[in-house]
Amino acid sequence: MRLYLLAHNPTDSVTEGFLPAAARLGLDVTVLSDDAAAHRLAYAELVFPAGSLEVLECDVRDFREVIGRISRHHAADAVFTNSDHLQTQAALAAEYFGLPAKDWKATLRAKNKAELRRHLGESGLDTVWSAELAAEQAPSDLRALDAPFPCIVKPREGVASEDVELVRDMDALVRLCEEIQHRRPGAALVVEEFLVGELRTLETLGDGTVRHVLGGFETRLSPPPYFIEEVLEFVHAHPQPVVDQILAQLDALGVGFGICHTEFIVQPDGRARIVEVNYRAIGDRSDLMMAGFLGIPLFEHVLNVHLGRPLPADLGARTDLLAHNLAVCADRAGTLTAAPEPCDLDVAGVGLSYRPMRAVGTRHPHYRTNRDYIGAIWTVGPDLTELRRAAAEFVAANRWEITP
Repeated sequence: MRLYLLAHNPTDSVTEGFLPAAARLGLDVTVLSDDAAAHRLAYAELVFPAGSLEVLECDVRDFREVIGRISRHHAADAVFTNSDHLQTQAALAAEYFGLPAKDWKATLRAKNKAELRRHLGESGLDTVWSAELAAEQAPSDLRALDAPFPCIVKPREGVASEDVELVRDMDALVRLCEEIQHRRPGAALVVEEFLVGELRTLETLGDGTVRHVLGGFETRLSPPPYFIEEVLEFVHAHPQPVVDQILAQLDALGVGFGICHTEFIVQPDGRARIVEVNYRAIGDRSDLMMAGFLGIPLFEHVLNVHLGRPLPADLGARTDLLAHNLAVCADRAGTLTAAPEPCDLDVAGVGLSYRPMRAVGTRHPHYRTNRDYIGAIWTVGPDLTELRRAAAEFVAANRWEITP
């Protein structure tokens, strides 16, 4: 059986998660990418039977090119992507070949934050004040709106908290939109109400009939006006009324097939309101860690869904372990000149995993987004206090140095 996997840049989720899972399932894999050379380099150490993994150049942003490339090659048994940017293209290509797929309308609603707000409002489940600034519109047009300050500005199809910022008055709003348009020519923006409350995530996996809630994360953010995810802590179950609200909103969006990472706010009165829907696996190695501490073949399950195979009624996930993720973030621009090597340790019964997310010797600006991550510390065990302690001690015992 042949899996077509669409991708832009290489990611840990694909290199360490989905491709090894495909090998374990005995699949032939064709990776389609607009940067084929980078993928060939990233996969050089992967163990696949000879000829069963190939990388082809393709303009994956254009579903017509994807369909044409597949049509000229081997017959497909599944078309899949874990990219934020390529869900609709993969869904359309899979549908064209009569393969199991996400609803392309749902992938578009999830990716397009303006459409997400409009659709949820029309469903009657939640209405968040929002306005869309088209790419060709002048930010000064926003002065005609009665915006509820403070409010959030974000790219309509953005990722990784890039150019997401809190603004407190109209002058700041117009100025920020002008700056983002200068950095992102052709990008549409969304201005929306600032939702006050606790940030959470819900991780789900469905086959179109059965949907499993894998659990979720409680998230600690950097202080406003930016929104860097500094700490994630896994919980096996959010309160059921909260989960029910989010699942109802996902149903209204048409989201239920495959894996999905949903971010939402729980307000003081218990109301749960979606921030964004990422119709893919959670990133920044969180999906890899989840597979481990839940003790399930998560990546195989995801691929099997796209091959048309039903999910088991019970995934058999462990419920005795918690997880704490502490991000090590760059606090300024410069070259990373010192950082620990990757490691896996047992610290008094706590499993600790450290992985660098930026190579020593590389230079980066100060993004003020999740792209400032230079390393990720994961601790896993039954006692959350001990997990926090072990992560903090690892930070204290190591050195990350950025040279201007």
